[in-house]
Amino acid sequence: MRYIVALDVGTTTLRAHVFDENAVTVGTFVQKVELIYPKPAFVEIDPDQLWSAILRVLKGAVDASGISAKCIACLGISTQRGSLISWNLETGRHYHRFITWKDLRADSMVREWNSSLTMKSLRMGSHILYTLTRKKRFLAGSVLKLMNTQMTLRLAWALNHIPGLKKAAMNGKAVFGGVDCWLLYKLTGKHITDVSSASASGLFDPFTMCWSGWAQSLFEIPASMFPRIVDNAGDFGETPSEIFGVPVPIICCMADQAASLFGSGCFHPGDLKVTMGTGTFLDVNTGCQTHASVAGLYPLVAWKIDQELVYAAEGASNDTGTLIEWLKTIGIIKQPEELSDLVHSVENSDGVYFIPAFSGLQAPINDQSAATGFLGVKPTSGKAHMARAVLESIVFRILLLYESLCTETRRSYSCISVDGGVSQNDFVLQLLADLTGLRVERPSTTEISILGVTFLAGLQCGIWKSKEEIRELRKVQTVFEPNKSRGILYQSTINQWKRAIDRFRNWY
Repeated sequence: MRYIVALDVGTTTLRAHVFDENAVTVGTFVQKVELIYPKPAFVEIDPDQLWSAILRVLKGAVDASGISAKCIACLGISTQRGSLISWNLETGRHYHRFITWKDLRADSMVREWNSSLTMKSLRMGSHILYTLTRKKRFLAGSVLKLMNTQMTLRLAWALNHIPGLKKAAMNGKAVFGGVDCWLLYKLTGKHITDVSSASASGLFDPFTMCWSGWAQSLFEIPASMFPRIVDNAGDFGETPSEIFGVPVPIICCMADQAASLFGSGCFHPGDLKVTMGTGTFLDVNTGCQTHASVAGLYPLVAWKIDQELVYAAEGASNDTGTLIEWLKTIGIIKQPEELSDLVHSVENSDGVYFIPAFSGLQAPINDQSAATGFLGVKPTSGKAHMARAVLESIVFRILLLYESLCTETRRSYSCISVDGGVSQNDFVLQLLADLTGLRVERPSTTEISILGVTFLAGLQCGIWKSKEEIRELRKVQTVFEPNKSRGILYQSTINQWKRAIDRFRNWY
């Protein structure tokens, strides 16, 4: 029996699982990621604490499994995207803590650049080129906007504000990378990044499959800082012997949403999944075609394995699991498990609407200055109505993304595979099925990112022979069939919610 160790470095949680040849978990270890808030809008992670925690969960999972380390065939890695760190390539010392994808320190720069003459000229030039050539790359450029979740302006901020970083970068000594890049450096000494993580950075051009020259020039980022881009599966190197007692080959590394798409069995164009974790991410396999969006859906590389190159289009809503945590913080619930009974205790939200914009409103609204809040609260409104309005807002945001997807891809869809912690809520999934008219499938495990790198690693090292074989290993626990009549009845509620959005836009 050979085993696969899979590591998932999330925004709030670290997980390591040990899987056997039947994709059954035989050992696991979980630990929270400690987020640091040194100033308003700053969200950081201490890399030294993160490294210690990663070692702890890797060793803990293998210890929990009771297997011999000599039986570990390989390691697969899934990581959060968009968080960045810079370090000295010679000494390995970091210049600052991880600046996470939820960090808003560069928000003023994002707004200034998006409204600048430079960006307007870039968009106008791209529009003209698209009119002349009809190339999708220029269509994407014609609506290009910088986002806080991308690395671009947070890296520019770091170069201008972190002492010694810019000088070291100009001298070729300082490099940067995401969590995947830093972790691979810590494990192997290589400065590399996987292509799915690179494509989500904001500094990568999926149409040319290389780092964006315009971004390097515009924001004065030295080319020597960038990691080398590699495939999602291959020879990444080996773990140091002291981690497991023997060196273990690292043969897979993917961005979390790409890993989730793979783990959901979305191997064909048009296959669709929705992850409801810290944020919501709607991803669709677009095959060998790069998607160019005018609504704000983002073109990504899902995975590249030798000659196989698969793209995805993604829409995101940055506040999902954070909303559930907030309901706990303000005392509406004590535990997430209470939510289902609470929201089912009332027939509707009593005309209460909630706008989930702690991190602004992403596609297709694309308003980073929107405010969060309730509208329509009355003396008859109780905790159950407010909780129901929050859960409805999560589904309404997914519906907006799905409607944009249908408009832009002109495809028909039949099923949504879901994962993430919030996908455990039956109310959310049934409402999602009713409003989209699609069948919603919840697997037996919600940790699909970790399953995705397990599947890819197992394919790469020969434990499984084909994608068809691993699709058989994926187990669906619950299917939510759409109730279209309920979806029709909800239409007036959705329309009112859209009106409420207008009241909360452009607030800051």
